[in-house]
Amino acid sequence: MTLKFPAVATLVAATVTIAAAATVTVAAAAPARADSTTDVFLSALDHYRLGDIDAGTATRVGEQVCPMLAEPGQNAANVAAKVADELGRPLGPATMFTGLAIQIFCPRAVTALTDGVPFSFFG
Repeated sequence: MTLKFPAVATLVAATVTIAAAATVTVAAAAPARADSTTDVFLSALDHYRLGDIDAGTATRVGEQVCPMLAEPGQNAANVAAKVADELGRPLGPATMFTGLAIQIFCPRAVTALTDGVPFSFFG
């Protein structure tokens, strides 16, 4: 059996089309991947018995901690007070929440604090 050029071209085109369709199907069927940093943060909140905060709210407020820290004149105590207001929680749990958010979402701030260097996103 001898294949002529048009038959080979059709076979190759069909194979490429099937492979491309299979790739698209596999990509579409792949499960959505959650942000691992957010998962770590929510797990830490749960570990320290702050897991009763809505996950969406906890993530939103946790991600706001780093930009709040970067504002001129802010410190962890001021940010914790804002977090307490935002979450409607007492200052104690809000301080724990803030500390966890700093550790997980802005490790550069932790390094700066331990080095005694003022924290900035711009430096």
